[in-house]
Formats: sequence, C-alpha cells, structure tokens
Amino acid sequence: MACNSCTTGKDGQPKGCKNNGTCGTDSCNKLTVFDWLANMSLPNGQEPFKGVEVRYKNGRKQYYKNTESLTLSIGDIVATQAKSGHDVGMVTLTGELVRVQMKRKKIDIEDSENVLKIYRKASQKDIDIWSKSRDKEEPMKVKARQFAIDLNLKMKISDIEYQGDGSKATFYYTAEERVDFRELIKVFAREFRTRIEMRQVGFRQEAARLGGIGSCGRELCCSTWLTDFRSVSTSAARYQQLSLNPLKLAGQCGKLKCCLNYELDAYLDALKGFPKNDTKLYTEKGVAVCQKTDIFKGLMWYAYEGEWMNWHVITAEQANEIISKNKNKEKVISLEEYATEHVLDTKTEFENVVGQDSLTRFDNPKSKRKRKNNRSRNKNRNRNRNQKQNAKKN
Repeated sequence: MACNSCTTGKDGQPKGCKNNGTCGTDSCNKLTVFDWLANMSLPNGQEPFKGVEVRYKNGRKQYYKNTESLTLSIGDIVATQAKSGHDVGMVTLTGELVRVQMKRKKIDIEDSENVLKIYRKASQKDIDIWSKSRDKEEPMKVKARQFAIDLNLKMKISDIEYQGDGSKATFYYTAEERVDFRELIKVFAREFRTRIEMRQVGFRQEAARLGGIGSCGRELCCSTWLTDFRSVSTSAARYQQLSLNPLKLAGQCGKLKCCLNYELDAYLDALKGFPKNDTKLYTEKGVAVCQKTDIFKGLMWYAYEGEWMNWHVITAEQANEIISKNKNKEKVISLEEYATEHVLDTKTEFENVVGQDSLTRFDNPKSKRKRKNNRSRNKNRNRNRNQKQNAKKN
C-alpha cells in the first residue's frame, strides 16, 4: 500500500515520498497508530474525550484540547494554537485511546500551559501557506549549514521546521559541546527574514527525525515505532556474548543500538541457571577454567590449567553440581566422566516453517544407487549391441 506520491513512476523507478512527512495514509507515515477502540461505542451519557493527538513534520507529536467540539477524524488537517500565531498539523488519534496515551505520558488535559487547543479545521489558505513554507526548508538548510561552517561553529544543523503560518522557523542541531550561536542567529534573521528558534537534540533524536536503514535491512526502529529511548550499555552486549566491536554495535546515530535491549531480559533469565564464568572447578585431575558458554543449548566448555587446547563440554546442571561438591570440600575425579556422548553429539534440528527446502539438504551425502543403476543399464545396452553386430556378421 502506498499513496500517490510514493507509487512507481512512468519509467519504472520509485518516485519517493514528496509529502515531506505530511502523508495522510498509513504507508509512509512515521510512528503511525492503529486506533483499536474506534469501533467501540461509549456508554450512554458519557461525553467523548476532548484530547486529540496531532502530528507534525518527521513524527513530532503533540496533544491538544478540542474545545470547539469539532468532528475530527484521523487524517484531518487542523490549525492549532501556538505560543505566537498558529501551527498546522495532521490528526493522528482521537477518542479514548488519546486518554490512555496522555495518562501514560503523564499529561493532564486540564493543564492550560502545556495542553493547547485546536482552533479549526485548516482552510485552503492555511494549507497553501503551510506547503509554501515547507518548500523553503531544504534550500534553507543548505545555506544554514554553510553559515555555521563560516563561523567555525562545532555543530550540525540536521533539520529545519517551519511553523504552519510561516512566522517562525525552528532549527534542530546536534553538538557535542556547548555552542555560542548568538552571532549565527543574527545571520539567520538577516538572511531568512523570519523569527528563529534554535533547538538542540540528541544523536538518537536526530536519527529518529531523519530516518534511515539499519544494518538489519529494515527502517530504523526509532523512526517507525520506538518512542522512548532507554539507555544502552556495553554490559547488554556482554550478557548476550557479542563481540565488543564498536563498528557493529553502533547504530546510525553513532550510539549503541537500541535493539541490544530487546532480548536482554530473556538472556538474563537464562543466565540465572548458569554458574559465573570466573568460577573454577576443582577436580583430582586439576583445576578447570570456563572458556565458552552456549546459552541456547545450556552447555559450558572448560579447560584444565596448563592444557588450554583441550576443552571439555558439560551442561550447566553438571557444572552447578561440581561447584556444590567443591563447596563441601569434595573433588570429582575429572571432567571427562561428565562429558557424555549425548552432550558431544548434540545437534540442532531446523524445521521447514516457511515452505522452503530443508536447511540440511546438503549435509547428507548423495546416494550412489542411481549411479550403479545407470552403469548396469549402459553395460546391458553395450552387450545387446555387440550381440546384434555379431549376428549380422554371421
């Protein structure tokens, strides 16, 4: 599914989204929401919730009060209250689900300072001014970056967003240190002839606004569905036994990937049944040190001190059993008696769940029966030919 501006062109090439983050369909929107309460009717006597969720450029969302009791639905373009003038955005959510979202984000609808109101549905004049302002943003961004370079400021202007009435432009920038941009604002005001607001965002927020493709081949989670940014540490990679390679662990924003936290809880639960890697096993043959752990199969590899090339595999339960005996000042004979054939021959079977060929179809050697049958057939054919030739000669 795609809107008209995202469909294929006449030459077969994709057009690409030309709506600049204002698409009304569910195909190329960022952080789209499915209203699963839309078909449910309210009890008798209960008024509909007055809160409305409005989306602006690049997934920026804000909540407003529908004080005029307008009949709004998802996709309507509305004029909303701003600190000065008015802004233009698109309705993305109405009804009781907005109450749930505002409660989750701890926003009170009666707070008149933070929750502004919706003026009206946008007229054609409002939409024309809005679209003209959006067309100015890309050439402005090129000039703004050049001005920052000329002033030797260590900052990156990542995005520009005009207010709906065209009276103000917000410049989003990232910087590692504090930046004195007073002179830059004077240059911007003199060049662009509009009110300027500078807003610093983090590197994760910048990636969320701009979007992109991750190393997994999918769109970035932060620009499609992820709304809260949890802190990610290198311990998450250690628990999942990933190599601490910053090039592979870093995302498009340059920080650690958010997906490192997705399966972390499952790994932490699985590791509860494993002994610590720095715990040594004391046997009569020698002291064994952990070399490797397989969380999925529940196996651990140990090597004796001084025999680092010879690894012995045992299960996590067997390792805990040996540790409990060591605590009672008992030593097992050796690790070899625990390394059973069943553990050594452990093999993972993959099922054909998507209708594809078997993943292990090349593992088994091909049978030689067909070759033997072909050889016997060729011998019989040659024998019959020789008999016929001899019969003709006689």
